Amino acid sequence: MRYFNNTFFYKNLCSRALSFSVNIPSLSEQEKIASFLEKVDERIRIQKRIIETLKKYKRGVVKTLLDPKQNQRQDVIWTTDTIGNLGTFIKGAALSKADISDSGTPFILYGELYTTYKEVVRSVVRVTQASVDDMYHSKLGDVVIPTSGETPEEISTASCIMVPDVILAGDLNIYRSTIVDGRIMSYLLNHIVNEQIARVAQGKSVVHVQASEIGKILITYPDHKEQERIAQILELLDNRIVASENTLNSMQKMKKALLQQLFI
Repeated sequence: MRYFNNTFFYKNLCSRALSFSVNIPSLSEQEKIASFLEKVDERIRIQKRIIETLKKYKRGVVKTLLDPKQNQRQDVIWTTDTIGNLGTFIKGAALSKADISDSGTPFILYGELYTTYKEVVRSVVRVTQASVDDMYHSKLGDVVIPTSGETPEEISTASCIMVPDVILAGDLNIYRSTIVDGRIMSYLLNHIVNEQIARVAQGKSVVHVQASEIGKILITYPDHKEQERIAQILELLDNRIVASENTLNSMQKMKKALLQQLFI
């Protein structure tokens, strides 16, 4: 991107000449500023590539660790069963965007699984003044799965809630298991059996998936010791990705501040 362009300046000055005057730096100074800003842009592009590489690497690690054929640890005990046999489903509380407040109890709406949350949720961005039955308040390790979405691929997502007493609302299936760690189940749903979830989804303009259909899907999971080890490894990767995303956000804010100082 070129930050200084004679045609741009000409049009900009012509349109604003009647309202105020503009101070333009010398050509040599323009080149210095433009060169600096282009370096900032390149650093932002590099940071985006770093984040994408980390996410791609994480997807590969998930599939390796949760595939008994690829996991190299010899002492791991693997079990295969249906999701329905390993836990129970309930539907989310009947709340919507209209229930968002400035203060109150943390809560999650199904649409935020697509836009805000990833496989594991450790902090919640919304609160509500609404009151719901205790059954809709999260237990540590609950897994939430949207019941509707725009595409089969979109609906085959899940998040493990690692925050207690969060109201789980909207078109959500809440899955609770004492056998499989919620974090592991979330990764299995997102990366291992996601295509199977997409296949059982129904509908055209709006796609739905029933808890009973998800419950029929077979998964293979490791013993509790290996579940904990895998969860810790993936948390470290998640932390690295979050740190890289925070660095990107800081760079973008810095660029915005620089542009405001230069052009205002």
